[in-house]
Amino acid sequence: MQEEGWSLLPKPVAVTGPHQATAHWFETARLVVGLKGKFADLIHMKRSFSLVDVLLVLAFCGHIAWTVKASSQCKRALSREIRPHSVAITEFGAVGDGVTLNTKAFQNAIFYLNSFSDKGGAKLFVPAGRWLTGSFDLISHLTLWLDKDAVILGSNNPDDWPVVDPLPSYGRGVELPGGRHRSLIYGRNLTDVIITGDNGTIDGQGSVWWNWFQRKTLDYTRPHLVELMNSTGVVISNLTFLNSPFWTIHPVYCSHVIVQNVTILAPLDSPNTDGINPDSSNDVCIEDCYISTGDDLIAIKSGWDEYGISFARPSTNIIIRRLIGHNRNGSGIAIGSEMSGGVSEVYAENLYFFYSSTAITIKTARGRGGYVRNIYILNVTLVGVDTAIRFDSTFSPHPDDFYDPNALPVIERITIKDVIGNNIKVAGLLKGIEGDTFHHVCLLNIALTVTSGSPWNCSHIQGYSAMVSPETCEPLKESIYPNHSSDCYHLSNHLRSSVGILILAISQAQQQPHHQ
Repeated sequence: MQEEGWSLLPKPVAVTGPHQATAHWFETARLVVGLKGKFADLIHMKRSFSLVDVLLVLAFCGHIAWTVKASSQCKRALSREIRPHSVAITEFGAVGDGVTLNTKAFQNAIFYLNSFSDKGGAKLFVPAGRWLTGSFDLISHLTLWLDKDAVILGSNNPDDWPVVDPLPSYGRGVELPGGRHRSLIYGRNLTDVIITGDNGTIDGQGSVWWNWFQRKTLDYTRPHLVELMNSTGVVISNLTFLNSPFWTIHPVYCSHVIVQNVTILAPLDSPNTDGINPDSSNDVCIEDCYISTGDDLIAIKSGWDEYGISFARPSTNIIIRRLIGHNRNGSGIAIGSEMSGGVSEVYAENLYFFYSSTAITIKTARGRGGYVRNIYILNVTLVGVDTAIRFDSTFSPHPDDFYDPNALPVIERITIKDVIGNNIKVAGLLKGIEGDTFHHVCLLNIALTVTSGSPWNCSHIQGYSAMVSPETCEPLKESIYPNHSSDCYHLSNHLRSSVGILILAISQAQQQPHHQ
């Protein structure tokens, strides 16, 4: 059954542009939906079925209450803001030939539109063309709108990316002490900002930055493609982002952020080209995205060691759903390693990661402090992934020598359920910290075809499991049901659902002695 079903899934492709990425996204989604239907059909056809058969079907059962909550938080971007004032970038002398530098045109256009911020806001329209620019600032109550054939290009001259102060929750640049280059599209202390269009493109042309990084010739930390600081009411949607010099989309100290229907692409060997990194931000919704980069597709962060502890702004209430992608060096969803301000209330569902290094990762280390708690991840499909679940407590880079090595992270109440995977090398590498056990890790309804002879490797971990194949490691073998569902985040009401009842019945049946 597994072989027949998994043969439907796509093989890796070299995605070279936004249109091919969009086509591959839809083909992948169609095949995943078809695979779910095929499992259902096979179950109806068979009068008796094995535990693995049951797991394959249950892996696609969602959580109704979670879906309602996510729909409410993510609904805003479905309706487009109407701005009473609109101008085109060409009205300010911009030339879309891919050669002329248009930084002044963007700056002047936005300065002009600022006069309408208290009059309903304004829209800056970028028509078809290739618009070379350096870094520019956004303003409140602005819509930056890209035509489907518009491409904003980042300049290859580092002088066009000004150096700004490091983030206070990091204390220095992530890569180098001191400042950092400002992102191509930047904003701070803003309200009601929309970056959208008809699937236009923002291309950071990051290869020059990757070369400087690899040759160790950088003077400052590389820039992100889009960074918004201390802002609220942010929507980024319906665009393609290419070749970021560093992280691609970075909302930091923000609230009420929506990222919808975006494609993010960078070469699989490009260094640290994370897709979307919510950082010390709350009420963030990320949905319907295709990401293929050289590092983490999504990484949730909240500051670095003593600076993050002191700044004390957590990332919380993060919703991720319908994410498809792959990478070579990072994770599908990562938390950390800079998580010193705390990360909590993360809900992620309907994820598909293929031919990737790791699917789900929590990264931390001694000296980080902070916490990661109340994480709920479900409905995950994996194909050709090296490690399905990883807790790595050895991420040792520190901003300086003043961190407190006794500042230990609190990792607790992590629930991962409804996971199906084929051609997985290792099911789980779950490593806590000696003297700092990670508590209440719960794995439920997981079916993986694993090629390694040692599918699980666990230490300094405590938790529970049910319906996990291959059988999990000793610290997690105690069953969730019937006594520990309240210890598992988001599972306290699970027994009342039909899925919970079925799982309990099968678990109990497995424990009964067999009679001839």
